[in-house]
Amino acid sequence: MNFRNMIGFRLVQLIGLALLAGSAALAEELPSQSSESGGVTIAVKPVDVSPTAASWSFEVSLSAGNQELRDDLARTAYILNRAAKTREAPLAWKGDAAGGRQRKGILSFKPLTPQPTAVELRIQRVGEKAPRVFRWDLNCQCGDPKMHASHAS
Repeated sequence: MNFRNMIGFRLVQLIGLALLAGSAALAEELPSQSSESGGVTIAVKPVDVSPTAASWSFEVSLSAGNQELRDDLARTAYILNRAAKTREAPLAWKGDAAGGRQRKGILSFKPLTPQPTAVELRIQRVGEKAPRVFRWDLNCQCGDPKMHASHAS
């Protein structure tokens, strides 16, 4: 391999590593979002939605003033796969069991491929007409975490 080809090869490697590191750093910067409706607040924070993650994970907490939280998040949560036009169910919920007025845990999902420009987690609560929607833009290169979040409930 001549010197010029070796430099080109190394440059491609460095660019690839920078892109992967940038995506992982972006996942760490994604802000928590919350939604309140009917006396129940749901807060969600992406833990890892990077292209290299074995599974995508989200920290989810629920709190209610005067009602039991019986949500089965393994059945009522999903991420929207816009490319395949499907709903992707969680692989697992690791956290507090149903019941009580406060719950917290981690929802994990199979990563979407190809990597989407945004990830959208939805939680459909029993008795609510529409799902709670939590959406994060993944391709923002601005470096400002506030710009990565968009939320509609």
